[in-house]
Formats: sequence, structure tokens, C-alpha cells
Amino acid sequence: MTAAVLDKSARVQIEDPLNIYIEQDNAKTDAQLAASRARKANGQPASAIDGWTVAVKDNYCTADYRTTAASKILENFQPTYESTVTARLRAAGGIVNGKVNMDEFAMGSSTETSHFGPTLNPVAKTLGLSDRVPGGSSGGSAAAVAAGMADVALGSDTGGSIRQPAAFCGVVGFKPSYGLCSRWGMIAFASSLDQAGAFGKSVGDVAKVMQVISGHDPQDSTSWSGDYPSFDMTNLPKGVKIGVAKEVMDAARNEHTDAIWAQIEGLRSSIGAEIVEVGLPTIKYALPSYYVLALSEASSNLARYDGVRYGFRAENPTGDLNSMYQLTRSQGFGAEVKRRIMSGTFSLSTGYYDAYYLQAARVRRMICQEFADAYKQVDLIAMPTTPTPAFEIGVERADPTEMYLEDVFTVPVNLAGLPAISIPAAKAVDGMPLGMQLIGPRLGDDLVLTAAAAVEATLV
Repeated sequence: MTAAVLDKSARVQIEDPLNIYIEQDNAKTDAQLAASRARKANGQPASAIDGWTVAVKDNYCTADYRTTAASKILENFQPTYESTVTARLRAAGGIVNGKVNMDEFAMGSSTETSHFGPTLNPVAKTLGLSDRVPGGSSGGSAAAVAAGMADVALGSDTGGSIRQPAAFCGVVGFKPSYGLCSRWGMIAFASSLDQAGAFGKSVGDVAKVMQVISGHDPQDSTSWSGDYPSFDMTNLPKGVKIGVAKEVMDAARNEHTDAIWAQIEGLRSSIGAEIVEVGLPTIKYALPSYYVLALSEASSNLARYDGVRYGFRAENPTGDLNSMYQLTRSQGFGAEVKRRIMSGTFSLSTGYYDAYYLQAARVRRMICQEFADAYKQVDLIAMPTTPTPAFEIGVERADPTEMYLEDVFTVPVNLAGLPAISIPAAKAVDGMPLGMQLIGPRLGDDLVLTAAAAVEATLV
């Protein structure tokens, strides 16, 4: 499988550039592949993913590749250390075959904000459609798997950045419970929301990656210190109860979401599920609350990029320190990142903190409680992953709020720190994929994957 993937990767880049990879090194990949083959020849594979190619989102620090977060301000940043998650992948025999494109600092839903230009959706290319986005911010990761340029991929999910591109590219994308995967060595966007996760062609492939990358890390203060899920996908309990919320059904209703709701209703017969209506009344406030909280955290996290210690430094004719800060940040950050930094700083400023940030934090607490109450009635909750299939490149750039609305079904999961998966479940009229999202209770990751595998088997 890996040799075919590597051949496809080289061929796609030469014949049909999708701008998926920011950096690749064939010599490094070949060396890792040779080591894997030697282990297998000796009967000592490192793990179930030994020899698999892994496309790594470019916000994970890697000692042998630049880590740019798709930003000019880190364009030439070479870490001297390895993130915990990528180190675990390498130790298990995973072959890091390059760093893939993303929205700058993971801020976006289309991979159009990258300093290195947008990535194209490989499914749309195959169908002969106009250029479509692969989703974001982990668009390069989803596109790499969809295009056959990697066996699996590593992404990060702050408000849907794994699940949304998985839905747009017709692959599986899993965001685990908050704290199950270390954030050490992952460039932060919003620390209370960011979580590592995986992409694959199947639920089983994703589960194998999760077995490797999850686990407590003392270097991450938010790392879960209790028992971890096994990710072994044991048999799905009979009569699994799947919740649907009217408040969600009424949001962004159209022919695309209706197709997914029909698939969810069909789970009664396909996997013997019981469909139960649950109440999530506060979920309608999740999107604005998420953006207040996420942007506030981003304004704080990105304050470290000042041109002093590492990264881009602008030419500064005056020699004044404040001028150097201003020039470096204004030239080094893209428009969307600057917009979010300014919005977040405003929410935290004197006179507005109580009205915006604290209010959003209260809404977050209410959403967490409503999910907890719902899981007293059901095992899982189902909903569409996105309100639309992948849209054309450039369509939503003019109005940023239109892009933010793409996250309407995904951000509540991050606010509550829950596990969720997107699996391909239907197709739009033009053939583009649509995703179904299954959401579990905190630390219910095994059940989410098991149910997703059962649903996947009925849809193949």
C-alpha cells in the first residue's frame, strides 16, 4: 500500500498539482520506508501502522521539516524538537512523508488563507468540476488522503478543522475527546479547544492511528491522566440510542442537510438504532460564543510572534522596537489572522470583557451541561457535518462571516470537549461528498468509532 501511495504522491504532484504539500523530501521518506521493510523482514514490525505514510499538518513541530503554520511569519522556522504526537507516530513506524498545507495558524475553513496558496479539492478534480476548496483548516491533510498521497494524515481540530475537510473530501476524520492527544509541540490557535486527530480512508485506519497517538503526556498540562479508550472497536451494543436535536435540525436546513438527516433516520433499520429526540436549546448560541472564545485565546497565543526570537522580522529603518513589532506583525500575518487577533483583543479589552468573553464562557458551560443531560437519554448524537458540500475557491472570501457559518454543526463539540467523527454518508447532486457526524460523551471515543464503523459498513 505504501509504495503505491508514494508513487501516486509523486505522480499527482507532477501531473496535477493540488498544492497539498508545503514540503516533502523523498530521501527522508525512502529511508523511513527502508527501515520499516527491514523490521518486517525480521518479523518485528513496530505497530499496526508500521510502514504507513502519514501526511502531517504543518502546525506540528518536526525536527526534520520546517514548521510554518502556513504563515509568512514562520516561513523558515525549523524546530529543534518533535511534537509528542509526531514522535509517537515515528516510534510506531509511521512514515512522515511531508508537511501539508493548512489555513494560516489553523484560522479558516477552506485552506485559502495559507501563505502558500490554496489547496484544491481532489474529489472535484476527479469529477471534472470547477476548483473547490478541500475545507479547513486541515484541508491539506484531508486532500492528501483523498488523493491517495498518504495512507493516513494528522490534523488538528479547534472548531471542526478535521471533520469539515473530511466531509468535503469524502474521507473519515476523527476528533477525540479533549486531552486524549497531547498538544505539546502543536502550534496553538485556541488552547482550550485545540485537539489532535486523524484522517483515513476508513474508520478502522483512523482507529489504528488513534491507538498510537493518544496517551498521557506530562509535558501537556491538559493531557488526560485517567484511563484511556482502547480504540479496539468492540461490537456495537444492540439498540444503540442515537439522539437528534430539533434545534440542530432547524439550523441551516437545505437539500444537503436533508440528505444526511434521511441517512440518520435510516440507521433504525441499517444498524438497529433507536432514534431519540433530545434537547439542546443553547446550541444556537454556540457559533458566536465559540468565535469570541477562540479569537480571544488566539490574540493571546499569537502575541509571541514578534520578530525577536524566531521567525520573520520585517526591515525596520527607524530601529525603534515598537516599529519593529508593528512592521513584523503587519507584514508577517495574513488578513484573516490579523482580523481574528484584533477581534479577540477587543473581546478581552477593558469595558468589553464582561459583555463578550465572560458571557461566551457562560454559554459554553450551559452547552456542556446540555450535552451531559442529553447523554443521560442517548448513547450518541448524530447530525450533518456541514451545511453544504465543498464550495468553489474564492466564493466566500468577500464575507468572512459566511465562512464562519460553515462551522455551525462542528463548534459545539469543541466547546464541550467531546469526541466526534465525520464519515462520508451521501452525495450532492454534482457528486460531491456529504458527511455525517456522530458525537459521543466525554471519553466515549470507543463507542463513537464502533458506531461509525457499523454505519460505514452499511454505506459502502
